[in-house]
Amino acid sequence: MASTLLISSYSISKSYGNQVLFSDISLNFFSDERLGLIGPNGSGKSTLLKIFSGVELPDSGEITRKQSTFVVYLPQEDRFNLEKTVEETLQDAFPEGGLEVGYDQRTQEIIRQTGFADPTQKVGTLSGGWRKRLAISRALIQKPDLLLMDEPTNHLDMEGILWLEGILKLSSFAFVLASHDRYFLENTTNRIVEISQQYPEGFLKVEGNYSSFLQKREAAISQQEQQELVLANKVRRELEWLQQGSKARTSKARYRLNSAQQLQGELKVIKARNVQQGKAAKIDFEAIGRKTKKLLEAQNIGISRGGRALFAHLNLQLSPGKCVGVLGQNGSGKTTLIQLLRGELAPDLGTITWADGIRVVVFDQKREQLNPELTLKEALCPLGDRVVFREHSVHISAWAKRFLFPVEKLGLPISQLSGGEQARVLIANLMLQPADILLLDEPTNDLDIPTLEVLEESLQDFPGAIVLITHDRFLLDRLSDTLLYLDGRGKVEFFADYYQWLEARKPQPATKDFPNKLNSEKKASLKLSYEERKELNRIEQKIIKAEHIVDTFQQQLHDPEIMSDAGRLATLYAQLQKAENNVKQLYQRWEKLERLK
Repeated sequence: MASTLLISSYSISKSYGNQVLFSDISLNFFSDERLGLIGPNGSGKSTLLKIFSGVELPDSGEITRKQSTFVVYLPQEDRFNLEKTVEETLQDAFPEGGLEVGYDQRTQEIIRQTGFADPTQKVGTLSGGWRKRLAISRALIQKPDLLLMDEPTNHLDMEGILWLEGILKLSSFAFVLASHDRYFLENTTNRIVEISQQYPEGFLKVEGNYSSFLQKREAAISQQEQQELVLANKVRRELEWLQQGSKARTSKARYRLNSAQQLQGELKVIKARNVQQGKAAKIDFEAIGRKTKKLLEAQNIGISRGGRALFAHLNLQLSPGKCVGVLGQNGSGKTTLIQLLRGELAPDLGTITWADGIRVVVFDQKREQLNPELTLKEALCPLGDRVVFREHSVHISAWAKRFLFPVEKLGLPISQLSGGEQARVLIANLMLQPADILLLDEPTNDLDIPTLEVLEESLQDFPGAIVLITHDRFLLDRLSDTLLYLDGRGKVEFFADYYQWLEARKPQPATKDFPNKLNSEKKASLKLSYEERKELNRIEQKIIKAEHIVDTFQQQLHDPEIMSDAGRLATLYAQLQKAENNVKQLYQRWEKLERLK
Protein backbone atom coordinates (compact mmCIF):
# COMPACT_ATOMS: atom_id res chain seq x y z
CA MET A 1 0.00 0.00 0.00
CA ALA A 2 1.36 3.42 -0.96
CA SER A 3 2.34 5.69 1.90
CA THR A 4 0.37 8.88 2.49
CA LEU A 5 1.52 12.22 3.86
CA LEU A 6 0.37 12.68 7.47
CA ILE A 7 2.14 15.89 8.53
CA SER A 8 4.10 18.44 6.51
CA SER A 9 6.06 21.37 7.87
CA TYR A 10 7.59 24.30 6.04
CA SER A 11 10.33 26.63 7.30
CA ILE A 12 9.53 26.32 11.01
CA SER A 13 11.69 28.12 13.57
CA LYS A 14 11.84 28.23 17.37
CA SER A 15 13.78 30.32 19.87
CA TYR A 16 13.76 30.76 23.63
CA GLY A 17 14.96 34.26 24.45
CA ASN A 18 18.26 34.78 22.63
CA GLN A 19 18.81 31.06 22.08
CA VAL A 20 17.86 29.87 18.59
CA LEU A 21 17.03 26.15 18.70
CA PHE A 22 16.43 25.74 14.97
CA SER A 23 15.33 27.82 11.99
CA ASP A 24 13.83 27.20 8.55
CA ILE A 25 13.36 23.46 9.09
CA SER A 26 11.02 21.63 6.69
CA LEU A 27 10.11 17.99 7.38
CA ASN A 28 7.38 15.62 6.19
CA PHE A 29 6.06 12.52 7.97
CA PHE A 30 4.37 9.68 6.06
CA SER A 31 2.15 6.76 7.02
CA ASP A 32 5.03 4.26 6.80
CA GLU A 33 7.34 6.49 8.84
CA ARG A 34 9.81 4.93 11.26
CA LEU A 35 11.96 7.94 11.90
CA GLY A 36 14.76 8.36 14.43
CA LEU A 37 15.38 11.95 15.53
CA ILE A 38 18.87 12.59 16.90
CA GLY A 39 21.08 15.57 17.69
CA PRO A 40 23.17 17.13 20.46
CA ASN A 41 21.53 18.08 23.75
CA GLY A 42 19.83 21.45 23.33
CA SER A 43 19.40 21.14 19.55
CA GLY A 44 15.60 21.20 19.86
CA LYS A 45 14.53 17.55 19.39
CA SER A 46 12.00 17.62 22.24
CA THR A 47 10.67 20.99 21.12
CA LEU A 48 10.18 19.71 17.56
CA LEU A 49 8.11 16.78 18.84
CA LYS A 50 5.99 19.15 20.95
CA ILE A 51 5.41 21.36 17.91
CA PHE A 52 4.41 18.45 15.66
CA SER A 53 2.05 17.16 18.38
CA GLY A 54 0.44 20.58 18.87
CA VAL A 55 1.66 21.03 22.46
CA GLU A 56 3.76 24.04 21.39
CA LEU A 57 3.63 26.44 18.45
CA PRO A 58 6.56 27.43 16.22
CA ASP A 59 7.68 31.06 16.17
CA SER A 60 7.32 31.01 12.38
CA GLY A 61 6.57 28.59 9.57
CA GLU A 62 3.64 26.36 8.65
CA ILE A 63 2.49 22.90 9.75
CA THR A 64 -0.22 21.04 7.84
CA ARG A 65 -1.84 17.86 9.13
CA LYS A 66 -3.85 15.43 6.99
CA GLN A 67 -7.49 15.50 8.01
CA SER A 68 -8.45 12.83 10.58
CA THR A 69 -4.78 12.02 11.36
CA PHE A 70 -4.63 11.03 15.03
CA VAL A 71 -1.31 11.97 16.64
CA VAL A 72 -0.29 10.73 20.10
CA TYR A 73 2.64 12.30 21.94
CA LEU A 74 4.70 10.35 24.51
CA PRO A 75 6.75 12.91 26.49
CA GLN A 76 10.07 12.22 28.14
CA GLU A 77 8.64 12.63 31.64
CA ASP A 78 5.56 10.54 32.44
CA ARG A 79 2.55 12.13 34.15
CA PHE A 80 0.00 10.00 35.99
CA ASN A 81 -2.63 10.13 38.70
CA LEU A 82 -0.63 8.09 41.21
CA GLU A 83 -3.77 7.01 43.10
CA LYS A 84 -5.30 5.25 40.09
CA THR A 85 -4.65 1.62 39.22
CA VAL A 86 -2.89 0.35 36.11
CA GLU A 87 -6.21 -0.81 34.67
CA GLU A 88 -7.98 2.50 35.38
CA THR A 89 -5.12 4.47 33.81
CA LEU A 90 -5.37 2.48 30.58
CA GLN A 91 -9.18 2.67 30.45
CA ASP A 92 -9.03 6.45 30.89
CA ALA A 93 -6.84 6.65 27.77
CA PHE A 94 -9.57 5.48 25.38
CA PRO A 95 -10.74 8.30 23.10
CA GLU A 96 -14.39 7.56 23.91
CA GLY A 97 -13.78 7.40 27.65
CA GLY A 98 -13.95 3.62 27.71
CA LEU A 99 -17.36 3.42 26.03
CA GLU A 100 -16.27 1.91 22.72
CA VAL A 101 -17.01 -1.73 21.95
CA GLY A 102 -14.35 -4.15 23.17
CA TYR A 103 -12.45 -1.61 25.25
CA ASP A 104 -12.29 -3.91 28.29
CA GLN A 105 -10.98 -6.86 26.26
CA ARG A 106 -8.36 -4.64 24.63
CA THR A 107 -7.30 -3.27 28.02
CA GLN A 108 -6.81 -6.76 29.44
CA GLU A 109 -4.86 -7.86 26.36
CA ILE A 110 -2.48 -4.91 26.62
CA ILE A 111 -2.05 -5.48 30.36
CA ARG A 112 -1.10 -9.09 29.63
CA GLN A 113 1.30 -8.20 26.83
CA THR A 114 2.92 -5.41 28.83
CA GLY A 115 3.59 -7.87 31.64
CA PHE A 116 1.71 -6.30 34.56
CA ALA A 117 1.16 -9.04 37.13
CA ASP A 118 -1.48 -7.08 39.06
CA PRO A 119 -3.68 -4.64 37.08
CA THR A 120 -5.18 -3.35 40.35
CA GLN A 121 -1.77 -2.10 41.51
CA LYS A 122 -1.67 1.66 42.05
CA VAL A 123 0.55 3.65 39.70
CA GLY A 124 2.27 5.32 42.66
CA THR A 125 3.76 1.97 43.73
CA LEU A 126 5.34 1.22 40.32
CA SER A 127 9.07 1.58 39.63
CA GLY A 128 10.30 4.04 37.01
CA GLY A 129 10.67 1.24 34.45
CA TRP A 130 7.12 -0.03 34.92
CA ARG A 131 5.71 3.49 34.80
CA LYS A 132 7.45 3.91 31.45
CA ARG A 133 5.86 0.66 30.22
CA LEU A 134 2.49 1.97 31.38
CA ALA A 135 3.04 5.29 29.56
CA ILE A 136 3.90 3.44 26.34
CA SER A 137 0.87 1.15 26.70
CA ARG A 138 -1.37 4.16 27.37
CA ALA A 139 -0.17 5.69 24.10
CA LEU A 140 -0.60 2.47 22.11
CA ILE A 141 -4.11 1.75 23.39
CA GLN A 142 -5.29 4.95 21.70
CA LYS A 143 -4.48 3.48 18.24
CA PRO A 144 -2.49 6.43 16.86
CA ASP A 145 -1.84 7.04 13.19
CA LEU A 146 1.41 8.72 14.22
CA LEU A 147 3.16 8.18 17.55
CA LEU A 148 5.72 10.80 18.64
CA MET A 149 8.09 9.49 21.35
CA ASP A 150 10.65 11.49 23.32
CA GLU A 151 13.39 9.20 24.73
CA PRO A 152 11.03 6.20 25.11
CA THR A 153 13.78 3.89 26.48
CA ASN A 154 14.44 6.14 29.50
CA HIS A 155 14.00 4.15 32.75
CA LEU A 156 13.47 0.88 30.87
CA ASP A 157 15.71 -2.07 31.71
CA MET A 158 17.10 -4.27 28.94
CA GLU A 159 14.02 -6.53 28.97
CA GLY A 160 11.81 -3.46 28.67
CA ILE A 161 13.80 -2.08 25.73
CA LEU A 162 13.58 -5.41 23.89
CA TRP A 163 9.83 -5.50 24.63
CA LEU A 164 9.40 -2.03 23.09
CA GLU A 165 11.55 -2.97 20.09
CA GLY A 166 9.29 -5.95 19.47
CA ILE A 167 6.18 -3.76 19.51
CA LEU A 168 7.64 -1.16 17.15
CA LYS A 169 8.91 -3.77 14.69
CA LEU A 170 5.36 -5.16 14.41
CA SER A 171 3.56 -1.82 14.44
CA SER A 172 1.03 -0.74 11.83
CA PHE A 173 1.26 2.93 12.87
CA ALA A 174 3.88 5.49 11.89
CA PHE A 175 6.26 6.75 14.55
CA VAL A 176 8.94 9.34 15.21
CA LEU A 177 11.26 8.82 18.16
CA ALA A 178 13.95 11.02 19.68
CA SER A 179 16.61 8.79 21.18
CA HIS A 180 20.31 8.49 22.03
CA ASP A 181 20.11 4.67 22.13
CA ARG A 182 22.06 3.66 19.03
CA TYR A 183 21.08 -0.04 19.04
CA PHE A 184 17.44 0.96 19.49
CA LEU A 185 17.69 3.31 16.50
CA GLU A 186 19.44 0.60 14.48
CA ASN A 187 16.73 -1.97 15.20
CA THR A 188 13.56 0.13 14.82
CA THR A 189 14.00 2.96 12.29
CA ASN A 190 14.04 3.29 8.50
CA ARG A 191 15.03 6.96 8.37
CA ILE A 192 17.29 9.14 10.53
CA VAL A 193 17.16 12.92 10.90
CA GLU A 194 19.96 14.67 12.80
CA ILE A 195 19.20 18.19 14.00
CA SER A 196 22.43 20.19 14.02
CA GLN A 197 23.71 23.62 13.04
CA GLN A 198 26.58 21.95 11.19
CA TYR A 199 24.30 21.28 8.19
CA PRO A 200 23.17 23.95 5.67
CA GLU A 201 19.47 23.09 6.16
CA GLY A 202 19.82 22.74 9.94
CA PHE A 203 19.41 18.98 9.67
CA LEU A 204 20.64 15.92 7.77
CA LYS A 205 18.06 13.39 6.56
CA VAL A 206 19.18 9.88 5.61
CA GLU A 207 17.10 6.96 4.37
CA GLY A 208 17.95 3.76 6.25
CA ASN A 209 18.76 2.78 9.82
CA TYR A 210 21.47 4.14 12.11
CA SER A 211 24.40 2.31 10.51
CA SER A 212 23.36 3.66 7.09
CA PHE A 213 23.16 7.12 8.60
CA LEU A 214 26.71 6.91 9.99
CA GLN A 215 28.11 6.08 6.55
CA LYS A 216 26.20 8.83 4.75
CA ARG A 217 26.89 11.42 7.46
CA GLU A 218 30.61 10.77 7.14
CA ALA A 219 30.37 11.38 3.40
CA ALA A 220 28.34 14.58 3.91
CA ILE A 221 30.78 15.97 6.48
CA SER A 222 33.76 15.07 4.30
CA GLN A 223 32.14 16.89 1.38
CA GLN A 224 31.50 19.93 3.57
CA GLU A 225 35.11 19.97 4.81
CA GLN A 226 36.32 19.70 1.20
CA GLN A 227 34.06 22.60 0.30
CA GLU A 228 35.74 24.69 3.03
CA LEU A 229 39.18 23.90 1.58
CA VAL A 230 38.08 24.87 -1.94
CA LEU A 231 36.58 28.15 -0.71
CA ALA A 232 39.67 28.93 1.38
CA ASN A 233 41.88 28.48 -1.70
CA LYS A 234 39.61 30.74 -3.78
CA VAL A 235 39.70 33.44 -1.10
CA ARG A 236 43.50 33.19 -0.89
CA ARG A 237 43.88 33.55 -4.68
CA GLU A 238 41.52 36.55 -4.82
CA LEU A 239 43.34 38.30 -1.97
CA GLU A 240 46.73 37.64 -3.61
CA TRP A 241 45.47 39.19 -6.87
CA LEU A 242 44.12 42.25 -5.05
CA GLN A 243 47.39 42.70 -3.15
CA GLN A 244 49.41 42.86 -6.39
CA GLY A 245 48.57 46.53 -6.65
CA SER A 246 46.06 46.36 -9.50
CA LYS A 247 44.23 49.52 -10.34
CA ALA A 248 41.45 49.40 -7.79
CA ARG A 249 39.28 51.81 -9.74
CA THR A 250 38.85 49.52 -12.75
CA SER A 251 35.57 47.66 -13.07
CA LYS A 252 37.43 44.35 -13.11
CA ALA A 253 39.21 45.15 -9.83
CA ARG A 254 35.95 46.24 -8.21
CA TYR A 255 34.33 43.01 -9.37
CA ARG A 256 37.22 40.94 -7.96
CA LEU A 257 36.99 42.84 -4.65
CA ASN A 258 33.25 42.17 -4.37
CA SER A 259 33.85 38.53 -5.29
CA ALA A 260 36.52 38.17 -2.59
CA GLN A 261 34.22 39.70 0.02
CA GLN A 262 31.38 37.36 -0.99
CA LEU A 263 33.68 34.32 -0.84
CA GLN A 264 34.94 35.38 2.59
CA GLY A 265 31.33 35.54 3.79
CA GLU A 266 30.61 32.05 2.44
CA LEU A 267 33.82 30.73 4.00
CA LYS A 268 32.90 32.21 7.38
CA VAL A 269 29.50 30.47 7.28
CA ILE A 270 30.87 27.05 6.33
CA LYS A 271 33.69 27.34 8.88
CA ALA A 272 31.10 28.03 11.58
CA ARG A 273 29.17 24.93 10.48
CA ASN A 274 32.27 22.73 10.46
CA VAL A 275 33.24 23.92 13.94
CA GLN A 276 29.97 22.38 15.19
CA GLN A 277 31.21 18.98 14.00
CA GLY A 278 32.80 17.04 16.82
CA LYS A 279 31.56 19.31 19.62
CA ALA A 280 31.54 17.04 22.66
CA ALA A 281 32.73 17.06 26.23
CA LYS A 282 36.41 16.14 26.68
CA ILE A 283 36.36 13.13 29.01
CA ASP A 284 39.51 11.54 30.40
CA PHE A 285 39.45 9.36 33.53
CA GLU A 286 42.64 9.15 35.56
CA ALA A 287 43.85 5.84 36.98
CA ILE A 288 46.27 5.45 39.87
CA GLY A 289 48.21 2.84 37.89
CA ARG A 290 48.35 0.25 40.66
CA LYS A 291 50.17 -2.92 39.58
CA THR A 292 48.22 -5.22 41.94
CA LYS A 293 46.67 -8.07 39.95
CA LYS A 294 43.75 -8.47 42.34
CA LEU A 295 42.03 -5.15 43.11
CA LEU A 296 38.86 -6.65 44.56
CA GLU A 297 37.53 -10.13 45.21
CA ALA A 298 33.97 -11.11 46.14
CA GLN A 299 33.57 -14.69 47.33
CA ASN A 300 30.16 -16.38 47.47
CA ILE A 301 28.38 -13.14 48.31
CA GLY A 302 24.63 -12.91 48.59
CA ILE A 303 22.07 -10.38 49.76
CA SER A 304 18.30 -10.26 50.29
CA ARG A 305 15.79 -7.44 50.43
CA GLY A 306 12.29 -7.71 51.86
CA GLY A 307 12.65 -11.45 52.35
CA ARG A 308 13.63 -11.93 48.68
CA ALA A 309 17.10 -13.07 47.62
CA LEU A 310 18.47 -10.66 45.03
CA PHE A 311 21.52 -12.79 44.31
CA ALA A 312 23.55 -15.52 46.01
CA HIS A 313 26.86 -17.38 45.58
CA LEU A 314 28.31 -14.60 43.45
CA ASN A 315 32.07 -14.83 42.86
CA LEU A 316 33.75 -11.87 41.22
CA GLN A 317 37.34 -10.74 40.87
CA LEU A 318 38.40 -7.35 39.51
CA SER A 319 41.86 -6.76 38.09
CA PRO A 320 43.38 -3.85 36.10
CA GLY A 321 41.96 -3.63 32.59
CA LYS A 322 38.89 -5.74 33.32
CA CYS A 323 35.37 -4.48 32.60
CA VAL A 324 32.35 -6.36 33.94
CA GLY A 325 29.00 -5.38 32.43
CA VAL A 326 25.93 -5.96 34.60
CA LEU A 327 22.46 -6.75 33.26
CA GLY A 328 19.18 -7.44 35.01
CA GLN A 329 15.62 -6.24 35.29
CA ASN A 330 14.81 -3.17 37.38
CA GLY A 331 14.88 -4.29 41.01
CA SER A 332 17.16 -7.28 40.37
CA GLY A 333 19.95 -5.92 42.58
CA LYS A 334 22.29 -4.14 40.15
CA THR A 335 22.56 -0.93 42.20
CA THR A 336 22.77 -2.99 45.40
CA LEU A 337 25.78 -4.78 43.91
CA ILE A 338 27.48 -1.40 43.36
CA GLN A 339 26.80 -0.49 47.00
CA LEU A 340 28.39 -3.77 48.11
CA LEU A 341 31.47 -3.34 45.93
CA ARG A 342 32.08 0.20 47.21
CA GLY A 343 31.73 -0.99 50.83
CA GLU A 344 28.56 1.00 51.51
CA LEU A 345 26.66 -2.21 52.35
CA ALA A 346 27.79 -5.52 53.80
CA PRO A 347 26.67 -8.79 52.15
CA ASP A 348 24.37 -11.14 54.05
CA LEU A 349 26.59 -14.01 52.92
CA GLY A 350 30.19 -14.28 51.76
CA THR A 351 33.05 -11.80 51.87
CA ILE A 352 34.49 -8.93 49.85
CA THR A 353 38.17 -8.02 50.11
CA TRP A 354 39.87 -4.96 48.64
CA ALA A 355 43.55 -4.37 47.95
CA ASP A 356 45.23 -2.09 50.51
CA GLY A 357 44.62 1.59 49.87
CA ILE A 358 42.25 0.90 46.98
CA ARG A 359 40.53 3.94 45.42
CA VAL A 360 36.96 3.27 44.28
CA VAL A 361 35.05 6.01 42.42
CA VAL A 362 31.29 5.77 41.83
CA PHE A 363 28.88 7.28 39.30
CA ASP A 364 25.45 7.30 40.97
CA GLN A 365 22.50 7.14 38.58
CA LYS A 366 20.27 8.96 41.11
CA ARG A 367 22.81 11.82 41.13
CA GLU A 368 22.59 12.16 44.90
CA GLN A 369 26.21 13.38 44.85
CA LEU A 370 24.93 16.63 43.32
CA ASN A 371 23.60 19.33 45.63
CA PRO A 372 20.76 20.99 43.67
CA GLU A 373 21.24 24.26 45.59
CA LEU A 374 24.86 24.74 44.49
CA THR A 375 25.65 26.83 41.44
CA LEU A 376 27.28 25.20 38.43
CA LYS A 377 30.54 26.99 39.33
CA GLU A 378 30.44 25.66 42.91
CA ALA A 379 29.70 22.13 41.71
CA LEU A 380 32.50 22.13 39.13
CA CYS A 381 35.05 24.00 41.24
CA PRO A 382 34.20 23.89 44.98
CA LEU A 383 37.54 25.30 46.22
CA GLY A 384 37.78 28.57 44.34
CA ASP A 385 38.43 29.44 40.70
CA ARG A 386 40.73 26.55 39.76
CA VAL A 387 40.81 22.74 39.79
CA VAL A 388 43.82 20.44 39.70
CA PHE A 389 43.62 17.87 36.91
CA ARG A 390 46.53 15.52 36.22
CA GLU A 391 48.79 17.75 38.34
CA HIS A 392 47.92 20.85 36.29
CA SER A 393 45.94 23.83 37.56
CA VAL A 394 42.96 24.60 35.29
CA HIS A 395 40.84 27.78 35.49
CA ILE A 396 37.10 27.32 36.02
CA SER A 397 36.20 28.89 32.65
CA ALA A 398 38.45 26.43 30.77
CA TRP A 399 37.24 23.51 32.91
CA ALA A 400 33.60 24.43 32.25
CA LYS A 401 34.26 24.83 28.51
CA ARG A 402 35.74 21.31 28.46
CA PHE A 403 32.26 20.03 29.39
CA LEU A 404 30.42 22.37 26.98
CA PHE A 405 29.28 24.85 29.65
CA PRO A 406 29.43 28.52 28.56
CA VAL A 407 30.70 30.98 31.17
CA GLU A 408 27.23 32.59 31.32
CA LYS A 409 25.81 29.40 32.86
CA LEU A 410 28.24 29.21 35.79
CA GLY A 411 25.86 31.13 38.07
CA LEU A 412 22.89 28.82 37.44
CA PRO A 413 21.83 26.43 40.23
CA ILE A 414 22.25 22.71 39.55
CA SER A 415 18.47 22.28 39.85
CA GLN A 416 17.98 24.33 36.67
CA LEU A 417 20.35 22.23 34.55
CA SER A 418 19.07 19.57 32.15
CA GLY A 419 19.62 15.88 32.84
CA GLY A 420 22.45 15.75 30.30
CA GLU A 421 24.14 18.79 31.86
CA GLN A 422 23.91 17.28 35.34
CA ALA A 423 25.46 14.06 34.02
CA ARG A 424 28.37 16.07 32.59
CA VAL A 425 28.92 17.74 35.98
CA LEU A 426 29.14 14.31 37.63
CA ILE A 427 31.61 13.09 35.00
CA ALA A 428 33.71 16.24 35.53
CA ASN A 429 33.86 15.49 39.26
CA LEU A 430 34.83 11.86 38.62
CA MET A 431 37.71 12.98 36.41
CA LEU A 432 39.23 14.83 39.39
CA GLN A 433 39.38 11.60 41.42
CA PRO A 434 42.16 9.17 40.39
CA ALA A 435 40.78 5.64 40.74
CA ASP A 436 41.68 1.97 40.73
CA ILE A 437 38.06 0.92 40.16
CA LEU A 438 35.20 2.78 38.46
CA LEU A 439 31.70 1.68 39.52
CA LEU A 440 29.34 3.18 36.94
CA ASP A 441 25.58 2.99 37.50
CA GLU A 442 23.81 4.10 34.29
CA PRO A 443 26.39 6.75 33.30
CA THR A 444 24.82 7.26 29.85
CA ASN A 445 21.42 8.54 31.00
CA ASP A 446 20.58 11.85 29.26
CA LEU A 447 23.91 12.05 27.39
CA ASP A 448 23.79 12.87 23.68
CA ILE A 449 25.48 10.64 21.11
CA PRO A 450 28.66 12.76 20.63
CA THR A 451 29.27 12.72 24.40
CA LEU A 452 28.50 8.99 24.55
CA GLU A 453 31.14 8.32 21.91
CA VAL A 454 33.76 10.31 23.84
CA LEU A 455 32.80 8.53 27.08
CA GLU A 456 33.31 5.17 25.34
CA GLU A 457 36.78 6.16 24.14
CA SER A 458 37.83 7.35 27.59
CA LEU A 459 36.56 4.25 29.39
CA GLN A 460 38.20 2.01 26.81
CA ASP A 461 41.54 3.67 27.59
CA PHE A 462 41.08 3.49 31.39
CA PRO A 463 43.71 1.04 32.73
CA GLY A 464 41.91 0.26 35.99
CA ALA A 465 38.88 -2.01 36.54
CA ILE A 466 35.30 -1.07 35.62
CA VAL A 467 31.92 -2.38 36.73
CA LEU A 468 29.35 -1.02 34.27
CA ILE A 469 25.58 -1.00 34.68
CA THR A 470 23.99 0.34 31.51
CA HIS A 471 21.13 -0.24 29.08
CA ASP A 472 23.28 1.23 26.28
CA ARG A 473 24.12 -1.86 24.25
CA PHE A 474 26.75 -0.09 22.14
CA LEU A 475 28.67 0.86 25.28
CA LEU A 476 28.12 -2.53 26.92
CA ASP A 477 29.27 -4.46 23.87
CA ARG A 478 32.30 -2.29 23.22
CA LEU A 479 33.68 -2.20 26.78
CA SER A 480 32.73 -5.34 28.70
CA ASP A 481 34.78 -8.53 28.48
CA THR A 482 32.42 -10.35 30.87
CA LEU A 483 28.69 -9.93 31.32
CA LEU A 484 27.01 -10.64 34.67
CA TYR A 485 23.25 -11.24 34.62
CA LEU A 486 21.13 -10.96 37.80
CA ASP A 487 17.62 -12.40 37.58
CA GLY A 488 16.53 -10.82 40.90
CA ARG A 489 15.52 -14.18 42.35
CA GLY A 490 18.92 -15.26 43.62
CA LYS A 491 20.40 -16.60 40.39
CA VAL A 492 23.56 -15.19 38.78
CA GLU A 493 24.93 -16.06 35.34
CA PHE A 494 28.05 -15.02 33.44
CA PHE A 495 28.13 -14.53 29.66
CA ALA A 496 30.91 -13.69 27.22
CA ASP A 497 28.98 -10.72 25.81
CA TYR A 498 25.57 -9.23 25.12
CA TYR A 499 24.95 -11.45 22.10
CA GLN A 500 25.47 -14.63 24.09
CA TRP A 501 23.02 -13.36 26.72
CA LEU A 502 20.54 -12.48 23.97
CA GLU A 503 20.90 -15.97 22.49
CA ALA A 504 20.25 -17.57 25.88
CA ARG A 505 17.27 -15.35 26.62
CA LYS A 506 13.90 -17.05 26.24
CA PRO A 507 11.80 -15.72 23.35
CA GLN A 508 9.00 -13.36 24.27
CA PRO A 509 5.36 -14.06 23.27
CA ALA A 510 4.25 -12.49 20.01
CA THR A 511 2.57 -9.10 20.27
CA LYS A 512 -0.74 -9.89 18.58
CA ASP A 513 -2.27 -6.50 19.25
CA PHE A 514 -0.05 -4.51 16.96
CA PRO A 515 0.30 -6.45 13.67
CA ASN A 516 2.44 -4.96 10.96
CA LYS A 517 0.16 -4.60 7.97
CA LEU A 518 3.04 -3.50 5.79
CA ASN A 519 5.42 -6.36 6.52
CA SER A 520 3.18 -9.42 6.78
CA GLU A 521 4.99 -10.97 3.85
CA LYS A 522 8.38 -10.96 5.64
CA LYS A 523 10.02 -14.33 6.10
CA ALA A 524 12.91 -15.26 8.33
CA SER A 525 16.13 -14.35 6.57
CA LEU A 526 19.06 -16.70 6.41
CA LYS A 527 21.45 -13.80 5.92
CA LEU A 528 23.34 -12.24 8.79
CA SER A 529 21.69 -9.24 10.42
CA TYR A 530 23.63 -6.09 11.28
CA GLU A 531 24.07 -7.27 14.89
CA GLU A 532 25.12 -10.76 13.78
CA ARG A 533 27.76 -9.33 11.42
CA LYS A 534 29.21 -7.30 14.27
CA GLU A 535 29.09 -10.35 16.52
CA LEU A 536 30.93 -12.52 13.96
CA ASN A 537 33.65 -9.89 13.53
CA ARG A 538 34.38 -9.99 17.25
CA ILE A 539 33.68 -13.58 18.23
CA GLU A 540 37.15 -14.96 17.46
CA GLN A 541 38.68 -12.45 19.87
CA LYS A 542 36.04 -13.44 22.44
CA ILE A 543 37.04 -17.09 22.00
CA ILE A 544 40.71 -16.26 22.55
CA LYS A 545 39.86 -14.38 25.75
CA ALA A 546 37.58 -17.17 26.95
CA GLU A 547 40.25 -19.83 26.30
CA HIS A 548 42.78 -17.70 28.19
CA ILE A 549 40.43 -17.69 31.20
CA VAL A 550 40.22 -21.50 31.01
CA ASP A 551 44.03 -21.73 30.88
CA THR A 552 44.31 -19.45 33.92
CA PHE A 553 41.92 -21.60 35.95
CA GLN A 554 43.73 -24.78 34.90
CA GLN A 555 47.07 -23.33 36.03
CA GLN A 556 45.55 -22.41 39.38
CA LEU A 557 44.60 -26.06 39.92
CA HIS A 558 48.31 -26.77 40.43
CA ASP A 559 48.68 -24.10 43.12
CA PRO A 560 49.57 -25.93 46.41
CA GLU A 561 47.59 -23.41 48.49
CA ILE A 562 44.43 -24.00 46.47
CA MET A 563 44.92 -27.78 46.36
CA SER A 564 45.04 -27.84 50.17
CA ASP A 565 41.88 -25.73 50.57
CA ALA A 566 38.76 -27.78 49.80
CA GLY A 567 36.49 -24.73 49.64
CA ARG A 568 38.70 -22.79 47.22
CA LEU A 569 39.28 -25.91 45.16
CA ALA A 570 35.53 -26.54 44.80
CA THR A 571 34.98 -22.92 43.81
CA LEU A 572 37.79 -23.11 41.25
CA TYR A 573 36.38 -26.31 39.71
CA ALA A 574 32.97 -24.63 39.39
CA GLN A 575 34.56 -21.57 37.74
CA LEU A 576 36.58 -23.79 35.41
CA GLN A 577 33.50 -25.73 34.36
CA LYS A 578 31.59 -22.52 33.69
CA ALA A 579 34.53 -21.11 31.69
CA GLU A 580 34.79 -24.32 29.61
CA ASN A 581 31.04 -24.21 28.93
CA ASN A 582 31.45 -20.61 27.85
CA VAL A 583 34.15 -21.60 25.32
CA LYS A 584 31.93 -24.38 24.03
CA GLN A 585 28.97 -22.02 23.58
CA LEU A 586 31.15 -19.47 21.79
CA TYR A 587 32.38 -22.11 19.31
CA GLN A 588 28.80 -23.28 18.71
CA ARG A 589 27.71 -19.70 18.09
CA TRP A 590 30.69 -19.05 15.79
CA GLU A 591 29.86 -22.13 13.71
CA LYS A 592 26.23 -21.05 13.43
CA LEU A 593 27.16 -17.54 12.27
CA GLU A 594 29.66 -18.93 9.75
CA ARG A 595 26.91 -21.09 8.22
CA LEU A 596 24.69 -18.02 7.81
CA LYS A 597 27.36 -15.98 5.94
